[in-house]
Amino acid sequence: MLTPAKATGLGLIAIGLWACITAALRILSSSLPVLGALALIYSLGTILQLWLGGWPKLKSFPRLYLVIGAILFVSYELCMSLSVGFAISNQQAIEVSMLNYLWPALTVWFAILSEKRLGHVGLYIGIILCLFGELLVVGQGHISFAMLLSHLASNPFSYILATTGAVLWALYCVLTKHLAKGHDGIVFFFMLVALSLWIQYALSAEAAFSMAMFSPSLLGYLALAAVAMGGGYAAWNKALLNGNVTVLAIFSYFIPVFSALIAAWQLGVALSWPFWQGCLFISLGSVLCWWVTRGRREQAPVASVS
Repeated sequence: MLTPAKATGLGLIAIGLWACITAALRILSSSLPVLGALALIYSLGTILQLWLGGWPKLKSFPRLYLVIGAILFVSYELCMSLSVGFAISNQQAIEVSMLNYLWPALTVWFAILSEKRLGHVGLYIGIILCLFGELLVVGQGHISFAMLLSHLASNPFSYILATTGAVLWALYCVLTKHLAKGHDGIVFFFMLVALSLWIQYALSAEAAFSMAMFSPSLLGYLALAAVAMGGGYAAWNKALLNGNVTVLAIFSYFIPVFSALIAAWQLGVALSWPFWQGCLFISLGSVLCWWVTRGRREQAPVASVS
């Protein structure tokens, strides 16, 4: 059994892995067929999950959880990964990845709505901080509706996917908490994501894989992405069982900052000061949502995705 200190350390490793996902996804999707690269990542992630935890006994799972959980999880992962993969530039890939981090605030809001209750005023302050941060990130520091629309029009597909993904993951967190009844279908859901991507790749006009596409560095990024996707979930679940949840929660909500730092470094993008301000607002807003709901029924979840 893991000691609390080791479990907390394992959780921090998972946070570090998730912070690398945006950079790894972007590098792989820029060098390989987008759908094919993502299918490879999720396939390897599924194999890693199977090795770490084995195949779940699906017969004992609630059917409603398997159906609704699968639809929401697969849809979210597709939205998140494709929004980064189909971004028209490295900077835009980082921007759309930040939209994903609306999910903690949205999760709290959906949880409150589902219970037909008003939450603590701090929740709404946190949500506003997150939205303001997103405006700074996507609007590149310009809080202007016209300029924001003009920026979004450059590639609405990626921005819509990323925003939809944040909503879907928030719904997943709220609904599966009640439907799962202690079961974890992540391995099964991962396999469905991989299968969906392989089908899309087969039906697309993307080029076929060739050995010439895979350089040693690209294989390294592929391994990193697979470990971050597959191993991150497994490490995080163990960390939450035995580690210091307060420490993990605070660090997890700063994944937007860590992710942007690593992506900017690996992708060679110089991000503006308003962008970093936006990242901080997103993180602080998420932390505030979590802080004011500690011990309450509508408690904000500890972040569990990249």
